[in-house]
Amino acid sequence: MAVERRQGGARPAMQAPVLAAGQVSVLHARLFAWYAANRRALPWRETTDPYAILVSEVMLQQTQVARVIPAYGAFLAAFPSLATLAGAQLADVLRRWRGLGYNNRAGQLWRCAHACIAARAPGRPASLPADVDGLMALPGVGPYTARAVMAFAYNADVAAVDANVRRVLIHELRLSPDLPERTLQAVADQVLPRGRSRDWHNAVMDYGALVLTARATGIAPRTRQGPFEGSRRWQRSRLLRSLLDDGPQTVTGLAAHLGLGRDVIDDLIAALECDGLVHRAGGRVIVA
Repeated sequence: MAVERRQGGARPAMQAPVLAAGQVSVLHARLFAWYAANRRALPWRETTDPYAILVSEVMLQQTQVARVIPAYGAFLAAFPSLATLAGAQLADVLRRWRGLGYNNRAGQLWRCAHACIAARAPGRPASLPADVDGLMALPGVGPYTARAVMAFAYNADVAAVDANVRRVLIHELRLSPDLPERTLQAVADQVLPRGRSRDWHNAVMDYGALVLTARATGIAPRTRQGPFEGSRRWQRSRLLRSLLDDGPQTVTGLAAHLGLGRDVIDDLIAALECDGLVHRAGGRVIVA
């Protein structure tokens, strides 16, 4: 899983360590041997369709694999292509997203489909960009997701660093957990076995998820999720679910239904408006 973040302001430079070829070769041999015997059977590993892989990567951001598996199949059955996703109402997309949390991800994925439709050549089907920069130009797609799509869809020689990859590299190469993201990315670039990007990322991610867990290694993730129930995120989810289940409502009606004050409801609506998930029209709040 990855918390998608655009690279922001400058951080103090830290040179990436230069790894010995023998050290890298040993790591490759050991992880590939382990993966051959212990690989997870996951549905998104059965395809090289860039769109299907993008769907899986967006779903897996901060959501457990066990919850994503059934949702992934149902979502692709409903929206098997960029064209069908773009042609759907956002409310329908959000209903299919139910149970995954972080509903703004569904909105971003829906907007990605619209961007691809707008960019397609006349008479040609919509497709995702086939390079990292092009993918990062899409709504909500950051460095990790763009690189993951390239690795899993095209077996491209690009290194993607999620929480599992980070933990494995830090543990196995005896790196500092405080290594800046750019420095760790440079290490991942060094370690990547050319021509085997897809298998390598699957192997490292499985090893991190099943063996070198945060509990086993003591390597904490860069970010932590707070409790969901009772949080502002939980309140936003309840409000959005009310709109999806019962249709457009007044602010007063939402406040009464959810048992929240008018000022809290206004604040939640403003946040959902910023995410492009709802808007106000005719005195009512409507799913965008």
